[in-house]
Amino acid sequence: MSKKKTIEVKGNVITILNEVGLDYISLTDMLKSKEGDFFISDWLRNRNTVEFLGIWESVYNPDFNYGEFAIIKSQAGLNSYKLSVKDWVLKTNAIGLKAKAGRYGGTYAHSDIAFEFGMWISAEFKIYLIKEFKRLKEEESNRLNLEWDIQRTLSKINYKIHTDAIKENIVPKLISKSQINFIYANEADLLNVALFGKTAKQWKEDSSVGSEGEKKGNMRDEASIEQLVVLSNMESINALLIEQGLSQKDRLVQLNKVAIMQMKSLLANETLRKLGDE
Repeated sequence: MSKKKTIEVKGNVITILNEVGLDYISLTDMLKSKEGDFFISDWLRNRNTVEFLGIWESVYNPDFNYGEFAIIKSQAGLNSYKLSVKDWVLKTNAIGLKAKAGRYGGTYAHSDIAFEFGMWISAEFKIYLIKEFKRLKEEESNRLNLEWDIQRTLSKINYKIHTDAIKENIVPKLISKSQINFIYANEADLLNVALFGKTAKQWKEDSSVGSEGEKKGNMRDEASIEQLVVLSNMESINALLIEQGLSQKDRLVQLNKVAIMQMKSLLANETLRKLGDE
């Protein structure tokens, strides 16, 4: 599902859609800033435009149709040459431009291409477009960092409650420090298995090295915000189950059911998705 955001550039509201992690800016909205009767097709028939789009697709699109692109490029700039966004996408399998109908309808371009289109409107417009787009991305980054910090803090608070319950109800008296550490690690892995399907050691063995060869962090540092919310809830629930005297086996079954139910609820919650769009 597309996520809609807007920015204002030179008095015009510009729609931005995020699809599968990529930002697409409305060229239709941007065109309102250009004086006179101009159309996106006028920009698309320009030879320099076609060459730029072809280079962009060659860098980011492994399914780009170079054969069709060569034909289009040979015709670009001719008086008789006409090309719509739909034709461009259909013939070349392009992903940089999109023609959308219905809700949020219009022509959209990947932000890289939209900046190039902004220059066609005016150099001033392009500068302000980039400025406002950067401001939007900085705000998004700051909000995500704040959400992450809040969830990490919540997780730490609940972890303290969790370990206190273990100490009061599970740890025998007069045992060694190494035994205490073993029990704490065991209880932490109970939650790991219930939520992630593996212990911290198993996760580290599977994921200790990333795709670029760098060492990755621990399991909980790599968790999503939804997983951290569920993990925090599970720590509190496990503390209550411990006080009730349930065995680890019985608690694992209960906690796994909680993890499945809460993750499904979080991922399907319309209100949470709307909050993420703000």
